[in-house]
Amino acid sequence: MQEENVNESLQTEEDIDKLVQVRMDKLKELQEKGKNPFEVTKYDRTHTSKDVKENFDELNEKDVVVAGRIMGKRIMGKASFCHIQDMYGRLQCYISINDLGEEAYTEFKTYDIGDIIGVKGFVFKTRTEEISIHAKEVKLLTKSLRPLPEKYHGLKDVDLRYRQRYVDMIMNPEVKDTFITRSAIIKELRRILDEKGYLEVETPILTTVATGDAARPFITHHNTLNLDMYLRIAPELNLKRIIAGGIEKVYEIGRNFRNEGMDIKHNPEFTNIELYAAYEDYNDMMDIAEEIISTIARNVLGTMQINYQGVDIDLTPGWKRLPMIEAIKNETGIDFNTIKTDDEARALAKEKGLEVDPIKNTRGHIINMFFEEFVEDTLIQPTFIIDYPVEVSPLTKRKPSDPTLVERFELFIGGREYGNAYSELNDPIDQYERFVKQAEAKALGDEEAGGMDEDFVNCLEIGLPPTGGLGIGLDRLIMLLTNSYSIRDILFFPTMKPLSKD
Repeated sequence: MQEENVNESLQTEEDIDKLVQVRMDKLKELQEKGKNPFEVTKYDRTHTSKDVKENFDELNEKDVVVAGRIMGKRIMGKASFCHIQDMYGRLQCYISINDLGEEAYTEFKTYDIGDIIGVKGFVFKTRTEEISIHAKEVKLLTKSLRPLPEKYHGLKDVDLRYRQRYVDMIMNPEVKDTFITRSAIIKELRRILDEKGYLEVETPILTTVATGDAARPFITHHNTLNLDMYLRIAPELNLKRIIAGGIEKVYEIGRNFRNEGMDIKHNPEFTNIELYAAYEDYNDMMDIAEEIISTIARNVLGTMQINYQGVDIDLTPGWKRLPMIEAIKNETGIDFNTIKTDDEARALAKEKGLEVDPIKNTRGHIINMFFEEFVEDTLIQPTFIIDYPVEVSPLTKRKPSDPTLVERFELFIGGREYGNAYSELNDPIDQYERFVKQAEAKALGDEEAGGMDEDFVNCLEIGLPPTGGLGIGLDRLIMLLTNSYSIRDILFFPTMKPLSKD
């Protein structure tokens, strides 16, 4: 069947305005006849397009009631074909004057691409073996007043696709499939953790202290309390408060907010999962991170062998675990175990052409800079980078064998970071001192430095058991598992600059 868009090949705003007016006139005519489609409150369908196609042998020649948006129409005198689209796909319908009667058939011929209809009829196959519905009744459920974009030209504006996601999903079924997969990934994640005895919890979005990670926060104002507040950077400290209170395994899937740059990997608001388990450490968190991601791939995608943007990646468990200093040495030949002072580290950074931040200029910060500059992009297969400098990990327990390092890892796949985990710091004296250093950095102009959280120090003084914690950026993980190039491709409504009114 050759689909037609009833001359709605849109080129200009003037063209669109004319088509909108034609549709408005059709709506008015229906309303004058007492057939206002917007007065329909419910439509009792019995099957979806998926049901009909998957159960054809059982439903053949039986009556069903389906509904969907008209995506194609072909008028052939006294009989017509149309394709309707629901959540699961498209389904052909055969419409004839003999079945509907002249008045209803004439009305059907006035329906437009984009209108939403209900169809009652029996299931059959056409001569070309296409599963279809032979309509006995057709009902207009919603009149589309604005035409859909012309198929081959109106969808190339990527910016418009993100701004009008509802149109993007209508015209590009694979986009809708990505969001269905996103939901399946999160559902599987919950299943894994629930079965392991983790309790899902919720913690505040609005906070009085910008802490939990190093990031620039969004600031808002609470009118009743006359108090400046922050949108949370991370739920970490509240989740550890819950662990201290005696719930020994918790997780939260929720939104975090960071007032920073935007690119293909970053959106100002994003979805994260953080989980914490008492009496565990970062080695246990490596085990569970590996299990979560490989299990989701197996159960949702059906394979642990994936391809991301042309690169083959194997998610089969048994991922490499590599200390940061060793990873730097492997790529550059430089061994930071032999570089003991800040001055030596700064001189080495300048020698390698790295710009030394006047605030973040310690040996630990420079080790991290070397890793980001020379190593991160090379980590294609899943790799845990472990044992970070204490300066870049203010909430992490020190490594007993080397107090300049902490028991922390980040997970890298395809040259990107996907997870961050600690053996959580539970020493209130050490934590207080690190908060002080953060506050000092903030006073010197570091907008990403966190503030002092005296109540959290108080919580640690009450007592936090040895705890392992893990955070995974779900948006980035979903990008990986759906082979999506940009974070905007897996967010229904990514942050966009408003269009100019000029």
